[in-house]
Amino acid sequence: MPSTDRYDAIIVGTGQSGSPLARALAGAGWKTAVIEREHVGGTCINVGCTPTKTMVASARIAYLARGAASYGINAGDVSVDMAKIYARKQAIVERFRSGGQDRLEKTPNLELIFGAARFSDRRTLEVRLNNGGKLEMTADKIVINTGGSPALPPLPGLREAQPLNSSTIMELQHLPVHLLVLGGSYVGLEFAQMFRRFGSRVTIIHRGDRLLERDDPDVSEEVRQILRQDGIEIALSAHAMQISKLANGGVEVVSKVHDTEQTVTGSHLLAALGRVPNTPDLNLGAAGIETDKQGYIKVNNKLETSVPGIFAIGDVKGGPAFTHISYDDFRILRSNWLEAGNSTLEGRLVPSAMFIDPQLASVGLSETEARAQGRNYRVAKLPMTSVARAIEVGETRLHESVSRF
Repeated sequence: MPSTDRYDAIIVGTGQSGSPLARALAGAGWKTAVIEREHVGGTCINVGCTPTKTMVASARIAYLARGAASYGINAGDVSVDMAKIYARKQAIVERFRSGGQDRLEKTPNLELIFGAARFSDRRTLEVRLNNGGKLEMTADKIVINTGGSPALPPLPGLREAQPLNSSTIMELQHLPVHLLVLGGSYVGLEFAQMFRRFGSRVTIIHRGDRLLERDDPDVSEEVRQILRQDGIEIALSAHAMQISKLANGGVEVVSKVHDTEQTVTGSHLLAALGRVPNTPDLNLGAAGIETDKQGYIKVNNKLETSVPGIFAIGDVKGGPAFTHISYDDFRILRSNWLEAGNSTLEGRLVPSAMFIDPQLASVGLSETEARAQGRNYRVAKLPMTSVARAIEVGETRLHESVSRF
């Protein structure tokens, strides 16, 4: 075995909390190592925020162009070039990724190592290097920032149907004729609207009786109306029973809707059914690190795991998978380690955002949660039909037909 290299801190993963933490610690004079299995930047830069919002922007341009006549503009026929959309997306991802890598590599006291890390005991990491060989590393503080990946639940036939997920769908360079979307939460709805605006027929298959079940009922109903205005078909209370790959390359989904079987066929299937933590390859048991039944790492209110000196930040610890939450995890550790602070997770307000058009955002308690807690509250509503700016730019989203396809 190689000799063991000692550091003040080791961070596994270069997501939106791992990278800034590594730079902050190194900037404070700590001998720091950050280990990355594949690409710098984590989910956000590589397969999340950056590529999806880049493609959402292209979809919005297509949508506005189709409706240009209503603004007095003659744009002519609108066509979508998926290969160019992919190329634009990829160029921006690579720009952000390389910029993040360059900043890490130029930070004094910081060593960026490309490889796969796993625990051999509660203080030692073994790293299989991407370019061959391996290292042994130890530190007083070890931070896990390995994020998550798209889930593939054990639905009959789903794995065999080889569905797209939130990462692979952005690699398409041709337009699906009919995209089936399994799942009616944030990820599924963003891609559903995006590909509908590109020109695909889109059907959402959701087992719940309404979309966005964590949001208030009136909010989820408004979102449903918006998607229907865009021409998206939505099947609610649809429990997928069997998924099959067809001989022509398409896919078939048989669902039970109440007491009736419904069959939908499409050219492509997107499984937007949640995410799972990237923990199986870490050999957490060797370190004694506790996880929940889904594999997410348990942490206390200061982000420390069941093993003193080992911390987990970002999506790998569970909870809503938002970049700003991950970044705030970095803030907590930086405050406590470098600024003699006493920051915790307690009382942290968590904003959320979904990048359909119009965008949906929230922070703090929902009306449903306030009612469940017996709180006194008020609800104020202002429809966009009463906002001058919305009328002027033609974005009131009235409940009327706005077909642009």
